[in-house]
Amino acid sequence: MAPLWPFILVAASDSFLYRNPHISVFPQLGLELGASKRGESKVAQSKVHRKSTRQALLCAPPDFSPLGYTSKKWSQFCFSEILAIDTPHSRNSALYRLTKQLLQKHHKKVRPVHDWTVATTVHLDVLVHAVLDVDAQNQKLKTSIWYQEVWDDEFLSWNPSMFDEIREISLPLSDIWAPDIIINELVDVEGSPDLPYVYVNSSGTIKNSKPMQVVTTCSLETYAFPFDIQNCSLTFSSILHTVEDVNLAFLRSREDIKQDKKEFLNDSEWELLSVSSTYNILQSSAGDFAQIQFNVVIRRRPLVYIVSLLIPSIFLMLVDLGSFYLPPTCRARIMFKTSVLVGYTVFRVNMSDEMPRSAVSTPLIGVFFTVCMAFLVISLFKSILLVKLLYDERNSGQERPLFCLQGDTDVDGPRVDPRAQLAGVPEPICREHLAPTGTLEEVWFQLKSISTYFQTWDQSDQQEVKWLALLERFDRLLFQAYTIILGLYAITLCSLWALWGSSWRLRAG
Repeated sequence: MAPLWPFILVAASDSFLYRNPHISVFPQLGLELGASKRGESKVAQSKVHRKSTRQALLCAPPDFSPLGYTSKKWSQFCFSEILAIDTPHSRNSALYRLTKQLLQKHHKKVRPVHDWTVATTVHLDVLVHAVLDVDAQNQKLKTSIWYQEVWDDEFLSWNPSMFDEIREISLPLSDIWAPDIIINELVDVEGSPDLPYVYVNSSGTIKNSKPMQVVTTCSLETYAFPFDIQNCSLTFSSILHTVEDVNLAFLRSREDIKQDKKEFLNDSEWELLSVSSTYNILQSSAGDFAQIQFNVVIRRRPLVYIVSLLIPSIFLMLVDLGSFYLPPTCRARIMFKTSVLVGYTVFRVNMSDEMPRSAVSTPLIGVFFTVCMAFLVISLFKSILLVKLLYDERNSGQERPLFCLQGDTDVDGPRVDPRAQLAGVPEPICREHLAPTGTLEEVWFQLKSISTYFQTWDQSDQQEVKWLALLERFDRLLFQAYTIILGLYAITLCSLWALWGSSWRLRAG
């Protein structure tokens, strides 16, 4: 069976000799394939050359190695020549010629218009893809958007029939003129890929589309947390060119931009309500500049904060409110309120980690929670004061009630009742030498002392009753104020939730 490699060599050498007709590649066979007769054309010489080469290869011995190549290298040469058969050179392709023609005389530093008095109109479009972060403390919003700008370059147009019906190509952005459009609220661009190419069609329209992660400043209001709705703007304008040179326009209608939320990721904490857009001209001393502003309206999903913050805070306030039903003179009330205060403190620390921090506004739930803690502290202080005024005085007054009848005296003098001193009543004098023993005068004197003591006791009891009535009124006033604050807290939360729901219905409509 005849080997196949000579036929492979024939095809390879045919391609090689077609491009190099004057090279003799088989000196081992004694063939002068590059020789030709005088007066023959190059085409005829090439045909003779290739015919001789085919005959030489088909008759070549099995160990033949042209040009001194080894079998392996010659096989690689053969396959490379076969793959190169009928492959047009890149310089002969229509795309190469078109790109070279467009960029050869293109000046990227000059605005691409034939008449310099005609403004270049740049059409803009923005698709909000996701809300990545809302930093209320630093008043910054991080969003992922898809940005697109379209403009006409009068020097980058061609006739498609002259270039194999090519109607759109990609060109390096660095080689053509591009508008200097920026975002006025921009603080930083994080993780945005640098796409170096743009699309250009045969009429000279350039499309520059790219995804961007932008960090912009935004006035964030957190007083309605967690039912807050934020409105942040993205304002696009030229940094140097006035409206006479570069004008802006919308790529789509404003209604389509407002209602287009198909690209937005709805699995995050924030949801997109709408993207309204406006066009205006900024007048300044440097000239008039065209601006397009996109207002991104987003709102927070409050369910996780209702479960973790609002419901536990309401339960804690109800427990504190129930402590007012304990008797004001009960010492266990102090221990109960102290335990509730510890729970308030721990919950407040955990809540501060989840609530947004802002120097501009404070969330209403934080304000209500602080007011309830203040009422708790006042009530606790009132209970401590009540125990101090009533129980301590009563215990000190009941130590030795009828000491005069027992004839009990101190070393230096008679025992004095502290309550009698507070009431301003003179102390009973229990010295036996003031009256003769066993006489009627002594008995009368003792009875008079007992009567004076009990009058002093009654006056002290009346004073305790007055203090108790006053503190009970104050306790009742605290209870009513606490109930009003808790009611306002519940009404405010329900109102904010209703507003949140109305925005949802407006969005659905």
